[in-house]
Amino acid sequence: MRAAIVGVSGAVGQEFLRVLDERNFAMDDLTLFGSSRSAGREYTFRGKEYIVKELKHNDDFKGIDVAFVSAGGGVSKDFAGTITKYGAAMIDNSSTFRMDDDVPLVVPEVNAEDALNRPRGIIANPNCTTIQMVVVLHAIEKLSHIKRVHVATYQAASGAGASAMAELKKQYEQLVSGETPTVEKFYYQLAYNLIPQVDVFTDNGYTKEEMKMYNETRKIMHSDIEVSATCVRIPVMRAHSEATWIETERPLSIEEVREAFSRAEGIILQDDPQNKDYPMPLFVAGKDPVYAGRIRKDLTNPNGLTFWTVSDQIKKGAALNAVQIAEYLVKAGNLK
Repeated sequence: MRAAIVGVSGAVGQEFLRVLDERNFAMDDLTLFGSSRSAGREYTFRGKEYIVKELKHNDDFKGIDVAFVSAGGGVSKDFAGTITKYGAAMIDNSSTFRMDDDVPLVVPEVNAEDALNRPRGIIANPNCTTIQMVVVLHAIEKLSHIKRVHVATYQAASGAGASAMAELKKQYEQLVSGETPTVEKFYYQLAYNLIPQVDVFTDNGYTKEEMKMYNETRKIMHSDIEVSATCVRIPVMRAHSEATWIETERPLSIEEVREAFSRAEGIILQDDPQNKDYPMPLFVAGKDPVYAGRIRKDLTNPNGLTFWTVSDQIKKGAALNAVQIAEYLVKAGNLK
């Protein structure tokens, strides 16, 4: 088993290294790729030093079984042919291929088997907010079909990359020192603020991030589910939170939903509001599962429920989901 990471120097690339090690992913060799700026850097993995190679259009991917790619949409589009040329499974973290009909969009807890059919050798990793939401929706869908979803997301700085996390930290330091905060990665100062815009606006008034949640959820769940989202950037480092309202075909009891969450793969039920026990990004950062709590009936709809979820954006929202896809392919004997 030979694996590769493309974009290893970024926040998700570094998380790939940690997750592969934590999960003891079985492989005999690892190759690291990066831009010309990153080439030559050394990273330690399982006690061995690896030097980053510059990503080029050559035969470097010959013999590689799976490539974890997180280097931006432009790189993914440009190098997909090079990466998959010799049969490597390309698990891509960008949005480039997500809605292509011949590219599966996969969350292993929901639709792992879709990864087995990849005509172009590419498997798309969904948007982080979508991953978090569909893991929970899937558990409810088993009880009753979900007709519609309203969701408000509270997204950490990590969604915009390592430099965005560094900028948030720097802003707090600058403000404490009485300096004017640096604003480069976000539309406005994020420290002590909320920004009700993630990605650019489309013609219908929703942002691209919000439309990803609509389109990707339907593709992953193979469903006619309707999703209306409002995505907000908040001054938190790396765990996203979501307040979700759903309408199902039949009324569901709180007990049914709690039981479904308790037995579902990838979900931790944390729902004891009387004792102030509910998921929070401060405590979920670095954890694998999606944490769910504050489950209650929607007061406006007899078939409605509302709940709160938190998940680590870099981990489950990116690197972990991709590694879980690879683990499934290994278990299914589906790699070359």
